[in-house]
Amino acid sequence: MANRGGATRPNGPNAGNKICQFKLVLLGESAVGKSSLVLRFVKGQFHEFQESTIGAAFLTQTVCLDDTTVKFEIWDTAGQERYHSLAPMYYRGAQAAIVVYDITNEAPLVQQLMIACIASPNIVIALSGNKADLANKRAVDFQSYADDNSLLFMETSAKTSMNVNEIFMAIGGDCQKVSHRLAGANSGRNRGAPCCSN
Repeated sequence: MANRGGATRPNGPNAGNKICQFKLVLLGESAVGKSSLVLRFVKGQFHEFQESTIGAAFLTQTVCLDDTTVKFEIWDTAGQERYHSLAPMYYRGAQAAIVVYDITNEAPLVQQLMIACIASPNIVIALSGNKADLANKRAVDFQSYADDNSLLFMETSAKTSMNVNEIFMAIGGDCQKVSHRLAGANSGRNRGAPCCSN
């Protein structure tokens, strides 16, 4: 019988590459563009009239960051008030969160940021000011807020794809740093493998 375990698949990660898997949740009010951001990142598509998410949608995307293959497990949560009680089920165990807001709308961020912060003490939080293609209708700018609270911040446009890949790649890099830090802190404690492995 042939040995099938040692062969490297042509389209798989290179031998010796690290493989990381991160759970990422998108939070934000309804109609800020969460689903559009994910669709643009995963499929490179944009639909002008995106239907509202019911409960949550799940998608995956794999990217290469230097010598690491990063797989995102992305949970796109519904923004409508009636689904807020379901949020803990989706963000539990997440390593990263993107809190999305619409730069043309003055809706507060407090609830979404609180949800992201209580998800995990080591969660990577990014703030995405979406609909940057409508900058002439800007109502809010949270750049200084993000700086003051050490949050990753980018203004994005799912419509034009501005900074969409960049925000996910930046999150992947920050998640790797957190993963390595936690792996070092837990070495010798036998608490299970970190999410990055060779």
